[in-house]
Amino acid sequence: MWNRVNAVTANDMTKPAIPAVGIDLGTTFSVVARLDEHGQPTTLINAEGDRVTPSVVLFDADDIVIGKEALKAMATEAEHVAECSKRDIGHRVFHKVFQGRQYPPEVIEAWILDKVRSDAVQQIGDFSKVVITVPAYFDEVRRKATQDAGYMAGFEVLDIINEPTAAAVAFGFQQGFLDEAGGTREPRRILVYDLGGGTFDVTVMEIRGTEFIALATDGDVRLGGYDWDQRLVDLVAENFIREHYVDPREDPGTAGKLWRECEDAKRTLSARSKASVACDCRGFASRVEISKKQFEEATQDLLDRTRFTTEQTLKAAGLDWDNIERVLLVGGSTRMPMIRDMLRELSGKAPDASVAADEAVAHGAALRAGLLLAESLGEPPAFSIQNVNSHSLGVVGTDRLTNRRRNGILIPRNTPLPVTGKRTFTTSKAAQKSILVQIVEGESPSADDCTEIGKCTVRDLPPNLPMNSPVDVLFHYEPNGRLQVKVTVPKTDRTVETEIVRENSLSKEHMDGWRQYICGKEPTDYR
Repeated sequence: MWNRVNAVTANDMTKPAIPAVGIDLGTTFSVVARLDEHGQPTTLINAEGDRVTPSVVLFDADDIVIGKEALKAMATEAEHVAECSKRDIGHRVFHKVFQGRQYPPEVIEAWILDKVRSDAVQQIGDFSKVVITVPAYFDEVRRKATQDAGYMAGFEVLDIINEPTAAAVAFGFQQGFLDEAGGTREPRRILVYDLGGGTFDVTVMEIRGTEFIALATDGDVRLGGYDWDQRLVDLVAENFIREHYVDPREDPGTAGKLWRECEDAKRTLSARSKASVACDCRGFASRVEISKKQFEEATQDLLDRTRFTTEQTLKAAGLDWDNIERVLLVGGSTRMPMIRDMLRELSGKAPDASVAADEAVAHGAALRAGLLLAESLGEPPAFSIQNVNSHSLGVVGTDRLTNRRRNGILIPRNTPLPVTGKRTFTTSKAAQKSILVQIVEGESPSADDCTEIGKCTVRDLPPNLPMNSPVDVLFHYEPNGRLQVKVTVPKTDRTVETEIVRENSLSKEHMDGWRQYICGKEPTDYR
């Protein structure tokens, strides 16, 4: 058995005067944690007295309202409310327009971060250095956008850490693995099943003493408790339409109120066999009763998606269920009985809910922040983390037989980081004057099915360069998502080195302007 402990000092890694703060920037709720004077991760209470802050923003004329009051406005002013902005991260603009204006989703995320920062300052004083978590399956565009959101909220982002990895670190701390006296000597393998409000991740982790090693990861950035809520909304709406020939989803105010009612009904169905949902629209009113069986049947495909991803991740790690000691539950949506029943049937073992579903990720981020701050003071690390990349990285090439654009992968997914990958391509014609290197992310052999994350060009090639001349492309990929690209044309003096700038990233000037507007802080040079 793994012995559980209540608190350890973790080599006193949290003694620096700068507080070690971690933030779980969630799709539906966000949480802030810090390490106390004993090295114990603790959740900070927000201004409303709650441990979690709704990740919701209300545009109320000249006022920007974040958190609980913004969530309440969903019932009456849904058209002015930005919810689930994390799902739009990586796109140029959020999918809704507010007062005639569109906002980049990372700006909305920055307002949420500013709210939790302001609340935390009231308890621990001013701070700027933080670790922020992201879904393991976030691609590099989304990771960079999250880092930019932190900058615009006035933070110095020490690191971006994967949510399942953070949860595993919190679990290891709870088990005493970060304490020399309680560290595990035998390798332990756990599967972290993380179903939050808007995203889903599965990560297989191996814990070797104080080493946390990701073996494989997979997920879905558009799957979470929000989708279960939406299925309840659809069930109620379909009943309402049959009775009154009116669709309550078409009216923004009614739809917002119905969504809140269905979110409550989902929680009721975790404890009872049925729930009743009230719906009022255009002078008509109904109370629709939904049974647990109806709810489970309506969401079976969502459950199956998580099951399939879980099985694929275990397979990618080269393991079977006999090799997994624990299935660790993370994320508020794992409280649904259907999730636990599915995992019990799939794994043959009872899922482990020993870590706080809503708080473990923030706790792990705070532990990571403590580690980085201690290392900056020259102290030995209390633990180490090795992650894998969640998406393959490659270069677009042309298949000479089919003349189709293909994805030439340099770094396959689930490769331990940091890593360097190299591949040789050839020029497509004689006397070629330049070479365009397009960098893509994705698993498909077809480049058209992958996401372009950047490009660079080698110009002014030597005259009369023969066709099929070699072109060496080298990637160096860091755990923080920084991708260095080097392109060399052998036997010439042509070399290009660059760090890929994501296509949808805001400019430094735009971010500085938003930083000043959102939190009143002047631009800094630490980025």
